[in-house]
Amino acid sequence: MQLNTIKPAAGAKHAKKRVGRGIGSGTGKTAGLGHKGQRARAGGYHKTGFEGGQMPLQRRLPKRGFVSTTRDDTAEVRLSDLNRLVADTIDILVLKEFGVVPSHALSAKVIVSGEIKRSVTLQGLLVSKGARVAVEAAGGKVEMPDSAEAKPAASGKKAARKVEAVAKAKIRAETTSVTIAEERAKAEAEAEAKGETKAKAKAKAKAEPKAAAKDDAKAKGGKPKPAASQKNKKAE
Repeated sequence: MQLNTIKPAAGAKHAKKRVGRGIGSGTGKTAGLGHKGQRARAGGYHKTGFEGGQMPLQRRLPKRGFVSTTRDDTAEVRLSDLNRLVADTIDILVLKEFGVVPSHALSAKVIVSGEIKRSVTLQGLLVSKGARVAVEAAGGKVEMPDSAEAKPAASGKKAARKVEAVAKAKIRAETTSVTIAEERAKAEAEAEAKGETKAKAKAKAKAEPKAAAKDDAKAKGGKPKPAASQKNKKAE
């Protein structure tokens, strides 16, 4: 055997079918699509599973249950699995090293299954309530990272502007609420001092502009001008 004599196996290579090349191409004038009809038209094919408009099989069958796409991210660890680990401090890296959890797992959770007979320290692992009690009863402890360490604070100009805006909004809300409360208390105190009800106070406030207009008209010697309406005031 020489390099210049090596050839592919018989039947491994064959010429590509050249459709639409006329009568003598081997596929005829219709290029293997037959005569007329939907399957002979450009863009006339339907998707896989189409049943002529009838409800397709994949929609007739009922749905069963729910399968989470992240179900493999968190691996479960039994209490009995912790007994065969040599390390006293156990985290996700130790579990992967000893083959207790798969290498693609992002986190692990210790569940109540089996019995733990040694003192261990769990770091950064999810632990159920029963498993925590069992670990602490065996003389071990559970150390979880602080929320601040688990999720680092955002940094940068955008985060700084957001913090500043939140602080200003809080100050503005507190100032506004205090001012409104003071004005209400002052108005109520004045009304109580004068012995007037709220209705009388509103009527008096409406009558004051009309009385002032009459006094001005008398002083000038003419007819009093009507008080400006609320719509005219807004327009001005």
